[in-house]
Amino acid sequence: MLTPLPAAEFARICERIDDGTAERADLKAATKHLLALLQRKAPGHSVEVRIPPFAAIQCIEGASHTRGTPPAVVETDPETWIALGRGTLAWTDASVRASGERSDLTPLLPLDRGTGR
Repeated sequence: MLTPLPAAEFARICERIDDGTAERADLKAATKHLLALLQRKAPGHSVEVRIPPFAAIQCIEGASHTRGTPPAVVETDPETWIALGRGTLAWTDASVRASGERSDLTPLLPLDRGTGR
């Protein structure tokens, strides 16, 4: 299970993202932070959310899997994931590969309203 960042640390990362000075480490930290929030908001193992190259988690209650491809997969790039998680990009406007039941994360987003613009 991933651990969310302290709010002040995430806010500083978001400032760098917004002003275009974010580094790879910032994108990695923000990605993992938002995935940790998703895990807390929707625990489970029926959907795998992949944000390469930084992390992947399982979330949302339902049928779980132990091997192979899960019944539902969501995958996107870190920048898109961060924008979705912060509420600066709508699911319908995002470039996301999503397949299977429960792969539409719209009801769960945004994850962090305090840092969206």
